Amino acid sequence: MLYYIFEYLDSQFHIPGAGVFQYITFRAAAAFILSLLISAIYGRRIIIFLQNQQVGETVRDLGLDGQKQKTGTPTMGGIIIILATLIPVILLAKLDNIYIVILLITTVWMGFIGFLDDYIKVFKKDKDGLSGKFKVLGQVGLGIIVGSMLYFNDGVTIKEQLPLNEQITQADGRKTVYGEAHKSTKTTVPFFKDNELDYAKAFNFLGEGFEKYGWIFFIFVTVFIVTGVSNGANLTDGIDGLAAGSSAIIVITLAVFAWVSGNIIFADYLDVMYIPNSGEMTVFILAFAGALIGFLWYNTYPAQVFMGDTGSLTIGGIIAVIAISIRKELLLPILAGIFVIENLSVIMQVSWFKYTKKKYGEGRRIFKMAPLHHHFQKKSYHESKIVVRFWIIGILLAVFTIVTLKLR
Repeated sequence: MLYYIFEYLDSQFHIPGAGVFQYITFRAAAAFILSLLISAIYGRRIIIFLQNQQVGETVRDLGLDGQKQKTGTPTMGGIIIILATLIPVILLAKLDNIYIVILLITTVWMGFIGFLDDYIKVFKKDKDGLSGKFKVLGQVGLGIIVGSMLYFNDGVTIKEQLPLNEQITQADGRKTVYGEAHKSTKTTVPFFKDNELDYAKAFNFLGEGFEKYGWIFFIFVTVFIVTGVSNGANLTDGIDGLAAGSSAIIVITLAVFAWVSGNIIFADYLDVMYIPNSGEMTVFILAFAGALIGFLWYNTYPAQVFMGDTGSLTIGGIIAVIAISIRKELLLPILAGIFVIENLSVIMQVSWFKYTKKKYGEGRRIFKMAPLHHHFQKKSYHESKIVVRFWIIGILLAVFTIVTLKLR
């Protein structure tokens, strides 16, 4: 909104300073500060409102230290994250940018699913919340919508580098490095010199014209990643500050990739896929990061509010969609390694328990409890120590992910 106002003021009246709103870096920094202030300052008012509405967490007895003290802590705090993200984005981002539109849809869609789940748990007194099949249906639905928009919308394109013999140096010294913008189902594969993979090649066996079926596999991958990452974030939200802090690290890293991918100079220098107009996502991503960090003010141990599924499902969905949009989804197993480990710990625990029960008549466990953070709680590690160590691992994974820009 402000972008268009200041663009008009700059073009019509040449007001000093108005042109600064044309810079993504300025608007992204402003969005970060504004979202952090909204979540940190107004978050307290939302917490009081939730307390007055008796929106308290019902904690299941898992035999963990300090668990009973958490009963009654306000939940549905994901509303703070969502509002603190949406307000700066609406004010500072280019709302006609297709990537911003997709991220706004993702935020509202996943926020609604999470809110519905929390509402059923709190007000309907149903501990199971929204049925698992409806959650998955919502995640799949979002994946189909996002995948379709990314594939079929004309505003989503990439530019590929021309062969050296086709690059032209202009009279003013500028060099034409990239060809025309075009649709593509290519993505980035880490660690390889020729680090691009075309999803359409999954239908290579169909012969000539196989590219036209690429959208099928692309949408399937989108659905899989959106579902997997949102569930991973949901499982990670088990102790104070873990999900919000880990997600902030992931999101800030994705901001670096989004800005580089949308900047033709740095994309060329770092030899990464250039995606026109994707840099605008940096405004949304830093607003989201600011909201997460501001939320941590109240969510670190001892938490004054829980994000609930309203927050965790939204966080996972946004991270997945950002990664897919900038063609870096294959980096998520590294960057979102905390989510992956949490997911795998549950899958391993359940699978092993079922297998041993069928074979020996008694279920056995790999971990003391799953997800993994509960395993360490059972080993008498304090919540704060677990969270900080997980954050440290998350930072190491983030640095390693950034290094893959040149590690080939």
